[in-house]
Amino acid sequence: MVEDRRHEMEPSTQQSLASLHGVRRRYGNTLALDGLDLSLRAGQVTSLLGANGAGKTTAVGLLLGLLSADEGEVRVLGHAPGSAQARLRTGAMLQSAGIPERLKVRELLELVRSYYPQPRSVADCVALAGLDGLLDRRYGKLSGGQQRRVQFALAICGRPRVLCLDEPTTGLDIEARQGLWKAIRELVAEGSAVLLTTHYLEEAEALSDRVAVLDRGRLVAEGTVREIRSHVSQRRIRCVTALDAANVLQWPGVRDVAREGDALRIIADVAEHVVRRLLDADPQLHELEVQRAGLSDAFLEITRNAEKEAA
Repeated sequence: MVEDRRHEMEPSTQQSLASLHGVRRRYGNTLALDGLDLSLRAGQVTSLLGANGAGKTTAVGLLLGLLSADEGEVRVLGHAPGSAQARLRTGAMLQSAGIPERLKVRELLELVRSYYPQPRSVADCVALAGLDGLLDRRYGKLSGGQQRRVQFALAICGRPRVLCLDEPTTGLDIEARQGLWKAIRELVAEGSAVLLTTHYLEEAEALSDRVAVLDRGRLVAEGTVREIRSHVSQRRIRCVTALDAANVLQWPGVRDVAREGDALRIIADVAEHVVRRLLDADPQLHELEVQRAGLSDAFLEITRNAEKEAA
């Protein structure tokens, strides 16, 4: 995969538009967020990753003013979250929408646009969210994926400086998902700060400038995609070979081996030694590929280590 050069941007040069400092939030005896520090910067996508119950949705709720912190401070564009000043420049796409099903898409856009002083045109919303041909359809008659695209259009129609997207591509097909990625990149290029929560780690890897990993309410890792990936030094090797998988698994530095048809998929600590031995052992070996660990590998390693420390 070609790496997006935005991952190399120096984050300190970006203006912080929203932040949580030392935030704690409890639900009864459960500590959902435990001293969270997080900053959303202009012109950047920050992905908030974690397993179910890690605190991601709670963090989004605090930034939107839907929840209040038990301790710590939350600021959005210099104001308290949920204040009129913050709401007029904040957009959100949540997992549950509560949108009137009898209204047509055009009526929904016009209604939400009326809340903002300088909203996007309906045509811009349609183009960014991929709503061609849907304006005169009733919201309740749309498919789940079409409804998600309408929700995205409503989230961006007010030209938000801070945009919170909570699992935005759930239910979307590949084409619609890629269209939403393109729109998010356009919003970031305009200077918006985007907070993204997603279970699709390839999505976070494709879009993120910064990644924050939550585990049981605690921030356990934060940095650029490259910095997060550096937590795992492993390499993935794929090749077409007749070598026995169980035999290769015994080689020094090999973590895991799986056969997929004619190919072997190998996870190794150091690729060079394993590749050299593969070529020596099978002169007929071909279609050799070597990739570094991805964000999903790093996420699993980070959360696994956090669980060990907690235990």
